[in-house]
Parts: sequence; C-alpha cells; structure tokens
Amino acid sequence: MSDPRNKLTACAHILADEKHESGLAGQITARGHHDNTYWTLPLGLAFDEATPDSWLLIDQHLQVMKGAGAYGIREPNPATRFHLWVYRCRADVHAIVHTHPPAASALAAAQTPLIVGHMDGTPLFEDTVFLPEWPGLPTADREGELIAGALGPHHALLLANHGLLTAGRSVQESAFLAVFMERMAQLQINAAPLGGVQPIDPTEARRARDFLRTDRIMNITFDAWSRRAARHRQGRSS
Repeated sequence: MSDPRNKLTACAHILADEKHESGLAGQITARGHHDNTYWTLPLGLAFDEATPDSWLLIDQHLQVMKGAGAYGIREPNPATRFHLWVYRCRADVHAIVHTHPPAASALAAAQTPLIVGHMDGTPLFEDTVFLPEWPGLPTADREGELIAGALGPHHALLLANHGLLTAGRSVQESAFLAVFMERMAQLQINAAPLGGVQPIDPTEARRARDFLRTDRIMNITFDAWSRRAARHRQGRSS
C-alpha cells in the first residue's frame, strides 16, 4: 500500500469545501502499513489546514510513530480510537471518514435514517445503515465495538444524535460516499415539505450503484473535487 498522505490531504480539503467540518468533531483516517496503525490529523487541525506533512501515524495506544504534525501539535485526536475497531473488523476497509456535517447531523438529531430516493444517492443503496442509539463520545473500546458492529459489512453509517461515517476500500471511496451522503441528507430535508423522499426502484438503483461505485468513477470524481479544492485554496491565497 502506497503512502496515503497526499490522498488524505485532498480528502480533507474536499470535505472542508463541502462544509463537513464541525470544530474538533470529525476525523479522516487511513490504515497504516502495520496492524493496528492508522494515519490521522493532529488534534485541533482543521481540514483545510491539512498538508501531507501534518498527518500522524499512530498505533493502537494512540502513540505517534511518524509524522510532523502542525503548529507544534503532535497529539492525535482521542476520538479516532473507534476507527481502530472498524479496521480490526473489516480487512477490506482502508480509509474512514467520520464527520458532523449540517444535513446529516439534522437527520441524526431527528433519529431519522437516510432514504435513497435520487440517482445521485444510489452509490449508497443497500450499503447504508442506521445506528439508532448514540453510544456517547467515541473515545473508548465500548463505543468502537458498537459502531463497528452497527456498520457490519456495509460502507456507510448514520449514527443517531451524532453524524455520519463512511468506510471505504480507498480514501477516494470514503470521500465519495461521505460527500454524497451529506448531499442526500440535505435533499431529504428539502423534500420533506413536498411529501418526503420517495424510494426509487430497487432494480434500477442497483444498476446505477454498480456503475457509480466503480473505482474509475469514484477516482475521477475525487480527482475533479481535488482540483476544485486546489483552485479554491489558490484563490484564497492570491
């Protein structure tokens, strides 16, 4: 597995553009080369502040093994501990996004599952589950066990009273699912006054999902979002 820090940085910038940041709430991680290790940002570093050098490689005890950090901070966010449980349970998962964006957080606060009712949401069809009870601040093993158990074999999870989680085979897949999960949550809220989101035909939803969830589609979409984020950052610095 190649060094994921460039992809992680692009992912952080994409999610910043998509308004996924909520203070210290939210983390992006990627599996390390060795068991029970993963890359994460230092505690308190905003998504749009991420650089390839700022990522920390940490172990199961949250000890830093590699990475410079940023602004003198070389301490990982203890809330990333539950990510370790997902990595342990799912050998296919190589990256995790957990954020509290506005629309998904509104559904979470209302304890309302996400409904796939639009073509853009079909990548999430039959792959999104709902954890109906908030397990609390995810800094201990119990919360990790509950979240990993609720996710099961799926790749997206809405946590009641909390936020969203996507677990992908790559950084690109995790970002792709997280962006569309938030967009579909916003669509669900917008559609509520019109009678609510109506589920789409399962056969057609599966066909669309199987096309949109290919590595090629997810990767070129991620690359386009990355270029957009780079333009935004360049515009702000000029």
